[in-house]
Amino acid sequence: MATSPCSSSGVSSSSSSGLGADAGLEIRTRSVEQTLVPLVSQITTLINHKDKPKRSDKTLQAIQRVGQAVNLAVGRFVTVGEAIANENHELKEEMSVACIEARRAGETIAQLTDVASLDHPESDSHITIFTDKTGVVKAARLLLSSVTKVLVLADRIVIKQIITSRNKVLATMEQLEKVSSFQEFVQIFSQFGNEMVEFAHLTGDRQNDLKDEKKKARMAASRAVLEKCTMMLLTASKTCLRHPDCESARVNKDGVFHRMRLALEQVIEIVTDSQPNGENEMAPISIYSGIKEFKNKVEGLRENLYFLSKENLSTMLEVILEHTEDFTDSAYTSHEHREHILELSKQAKMELEQLVSVWMQAQNQKTKDLMEDLEVAILKTCQCMNELKREVHSAATSLAADLLKYHTDHMVLKALKITGVEGNLEAVAEYTCKLSEQKEQLVEMCRLLRHVSGTEPLEITCIHAEDTFQVTGPQIISAAETLALHPSSKIAKENLEVFCEAWESQLSDMSLLLREINDVFEGRRGEKRVYLSLPRPGKHNANLKALKPVKLDTEEQAKIAKLGLELHLLTSDVDSETEKWEDQENEIVQHGQGMSSMAYSMYLFTRGEGLLKTTQDLFHQAEIFATEGTKLASALHAFSDQVHEDDKPLLLLEAEKLISVCRQLQITAKASAQGKSATFTKVDACILKTRNVMTLLCQLLPLCFKLLRKNKAGNGCLKPAPPWKEDRIRTGTNAHTPERRAETFGIKSLENHVTNMTFLESK
Repeated sequence: MATSPCSSSGVSSSSSSGLGADAGLEIRTRSVEQTLVPLVSQITTLINHKDKPKRSDKTLQAIQRVGQAVNLAVGRFVTVGEAIANENHELKEEMSVACIEARRAGETIAQLTDVASLDHPESDSHITIFTDKTGVVKAARLLLSSVTKVLVLADRIVIKQIITSRNKVLATMEQLEKVSSFQEFVQIFSQFGNEMVEFAHLTGDRQNDLKDEKKKARMAASRAVLEKCTMMLLTASKTCLRHPDCESARVNKDGVFHRMRLALEQVIEIVTDSQPNGENEMAPISIYSGIKEFKNKVEGLRENLYFLSKENLSTMLEVILEHTEDFTDSAYTSHEHREHILELSKQAKMELEQLVSVWMQAQNQKTKDLMEDLEVAILKTCQCMNELKREVHSAATSLAADLLKYHTDHMVLKALKITGVEGNLEAVAEYTCKLSEQKEQLVEMCRLLRHVSGTEPLEITCIHAEDTFQVTGPQIISAAETLALHPSSKIAKENLEVFCEAWESQLSDMSLLLREINDVFEGRRGEKRVYLSLPRPGKHNANLKALKPVKLDTEEQAKIAKLGLELHLLTSDVDSETEKWEDQENEIVQHGQGMSSMAYSMYLFTRGEGLLKTTQDLFHQAEIFATEGTKLASALHAFSDQVHEDDKPLLLLEAEKLISVCRQLQITAKASAQGKSATFTKVDACILKTRNVMTLLCQLLPLCFKLLRKNKAGNGCLKPAPPWKEDRIRTGTNAHTPERRAETFGIKSLENHVTNMTFLESK
């Protein structure tokens, strides 16, 4: 049985309303979360309605319609939950209790919103949403909690389905290992293939649904192993059946079965959120993540001089420098890279010593001079760590590029195939030695790339690639030995081809991985997208051509560090707002995301990082940013035609404010600046005005989101949902296929009904 994917609350709600989901539930999948978040928001809106002394008939009717609609929607939702409970007896009791609670809460909300007779004197004793705010809060909390329980229980059913599918695959694999005739093997393998297709669809849906990016990457790696190994298992097993006394064929086959079992086990660990023998997952620390954490601690000294000890910082740096030994000790690191890494490691120790010295003085006496010295020491330390990161990145990626280019002709694999068919055991032995050397090079490449991959999902991909080379190399060797012993065997030849293709495929994947790692390092993707709007050489505006590109020095960076940090925080706020929109193709969302990405690249400039290398780059970026803001203002004007007449003036006023601040930024960015002092003043002004635009954007996006939802609610979003049984009949014709099976399972069918729990928002 699957362990429950629930351990601690993952549902947030408004503290003012007193709402909260069950404290024992953590939402691990997007489908459950995306179903609940609007519900939390809508319930909160209902609870926080304004108690106006005078209530219009329109308001009273709207509130009553809300209550009736909620009760109907809950009724349909509960029908789905009860049907799922009847099909899954082990969860029937829990699901039934949650359904009863949800139905009761829906009926209570309907009663409390029955305000049609509120203005009549004879109904003074009638309890409503206006007279019993506590009652409606209690009912809303019960509704949210019970709906969450139903969804999480349905999610456990999906997990159970994956486990059941895995068990079927394992049972069939055991049969495949024991077969002794081709006829029996073909029959069982046909069944195995169908089971693997079903498992692939189920785990693919789960992979896409996972919120945790690390788990998603691990799932992708495991599924890739299973996909490639299925073909390997076919040819390796057939080779073993054709040559039952061949030891190398048996070793080859056993290796495939072992790897598939490990991959199947990892999938179950991910979906059940468990570890074998209760062990905690200990991911190896990379240089990139170590430097990132170290820099965060160092920069934290600006806000708090006492939040960590100097010993703590020294230990963190020691760990980073120990990891750099993976590069300096590697036989594949160039002499130049090795010397630079050692030099920067020495410099990092010196910069930290200077930082600690100033830091300790500042703790005793916070003078202006000391605080300025501390700021400079912080910047120098971070700059040194950036240079170290850049050097190890260059060392790893240049090695990878060279190796991938060198091995692109696959000469060793071609030679193994030729000498195997010739039955030349001596030549096969010679080329297997060369393949082993190649394997060691590629494994080392993966280890070094992991240190500079930049994100945890890419680290996991590097580890997967390392494992693939480590395992596939010996498997190719055993397959080549089998062919050399049986040179006329067509199946042995086909088997070697399959393993060689897997090796070539992994090399091809490494090229894509290398490109992704470089993209993250340059700020083009990963934790934060950066808008690529840099001018190409010779494409600057005419009035900018004559200006000499200038980089900021350490002191200048120190002066704009605070502004840069504010800009960073604002980009995070804007990203949070844009993620709330269901329609990510919406013009307002796209302009907002583009502006956030550009502002983030400007923040990176204040740190001496990213794609904006010179002040000229920054000014050009500011111009593009201002233009994007003007486009957003146009989109707001178009959107104003869709909103209620009462809301239109406010939206248009905000759009005009946006045009004004963008125009100011554009004038500043285009103004000429001669000399170092004037250039820095212009940089400071551009960052400041960009911050002002982002501040306004943080106010605009929530307003647009609210008006959009209000507009949708006003147009009647409470559409009747089809009964669950009708839905089953409609999809039943293809219910046996893997693509359609997920639709009959709980979460997706429940989503359709929860979506209809839309509350009308009153002004």
